[in-house]
Amino acid sequence: MDVSGNVGIALVLTVIAGLSTGIGSAIAYFIKRPKIVYLSFSLGLSAGVMIYISFMEFLPDAMEAVGEFRGLVVFFIGIGAIALINLLVPEPENPHNFEGLDEPTAPREQSHLMRTGLLTAFAIAIHNFPEGLATFASALGDIRLGLFIAIAIAIHNIPEGIAVSVPIYYATGNKKKAFFYSFLSGLSEPVGAIVGYLLLRPFLTPAVLAGILAFIAGVMIYISLDELLPMAHRYGHGHLVIAGIVSGMFVMAASLLLL
Repeated sequence: MDVSGNVGIALVLTVIAGLSTGIGSAIAYFIKRPKIVYLSFSLGLSAGVMIYISFMEFLPDAMEAVGEFRGLVVFFIGIGAIALINLLVPEPENPHNFEGLDEPTAPREQSHLMRTGLLTAFAIAIHNFPEGLATFASALGDIRLGLFIAIAIAIHNIPEGIAVSVPIYYATGNKKKAFFYSFLSGLSEPVGAIVGYLLLRPFLTPAVLAGILAFIAGVMIYISLDELLPMAHRYGHGHLVIAGIVSGMFVMAASLLLL
């Protein structure tokens, strides 16, 4: 299978998705008290896109290419892999925990805040690595699907940028340093894409690519159910989240039918 023509576009989409953490940093800079309630609908929409693509495109295509049993096995391996990554991240440094990050703090807490920000950046880098592979592999198989995945993950990464930049900014008073660490955490997505591609390139047959997409479907389902939706409900209203999910599924379904 010749996918070399899509490599450049796939990498660009992955870079854009990963570096959207910088948008979160910008929000933290220009809004005195960062509010992420308005992201509730967007996070729901992102989850809707990921869930729809996983169950309606990636998993069925994989089962057709490699067989139902193998496709399902790889799907659940993907869930297990991202779950294991989550277990390796200590809960207080979970990149989706924003409690206590929206208020200025006393100087005596600066050291703790700096440590929290750096650990959060590291945690996000671990989370973003498989997301980068997801965006990249999706775009290799289908640029259209890769674009939607990139948009969904970009939305997902905005609050992560806030989570990194706010504590570092309060600890140092340096906006450039806060932005730098937020930017650095997002770089793990294109790194994940490049490493994954280099390792798999010699074996990139249609069956292998289908298996990768089944694995990625598992990763995206886990991210949607364990990260996006709980965070969206925490900072918004239930009906708004549901509206976002349905809108994401509708937009994805319509695009697949029309494009």
